[in-house]
Amino acid sequence: MRELSREDLRSCCSSTTWVEKVAARGPYEDLDGLRRVSGSVFAELAWDDVLEALAAHPRIGERPGGAGREAAWSRAEQSGTADAGGDVLGALREGNAAYESRFGHVYLVRATGRDAAELLALLRERLGHDEETERGVVREELSQIVELRLAKLWEGR
Repeated sequence: MRELSREDLRSCCSSTTWVEKVAARGPYEDLDGLRRVSGSVFAELAWDDVLEALAAHPRIGERPGGAGREAAWSRAEQSGTADAGGDVLGALREGNAAYESRFGHVYLVRATGRDAAELLALLRERLGHDEETERGVVREELSQIVELRLAKLWEGR
């Protein structure tokens, strides 16, 4: 059985509601159990809770500074943008601005395993979504990021 601190959980998802509910249901026997609880809590989050979690994420193409676990994970997750050319990074900056203007929050995407060109293509596609569709996509992307981070947390990375 493993007890996870609120600080540990916050590095995976900065929604206060998610952190409190996942912490309250611990300790956890295994990663699968933790993921199941996370998923069920995540499915119940209000949109304001999702927005709180989004506020902690850097823009795609803008690697965060800092020494904390979450900043280090974000840098690693966005490693696919590290070798991107100036044209792609410029297009990402423009796309981020257009997305934020349209939807009112940061463009969130699971960047792990994706290069800058793919992230840009996804951004352009998602700019065509209506708000309800995009909220569903955001929830799914955030859920995938949280699952990846929970695995890193569980493994002690």
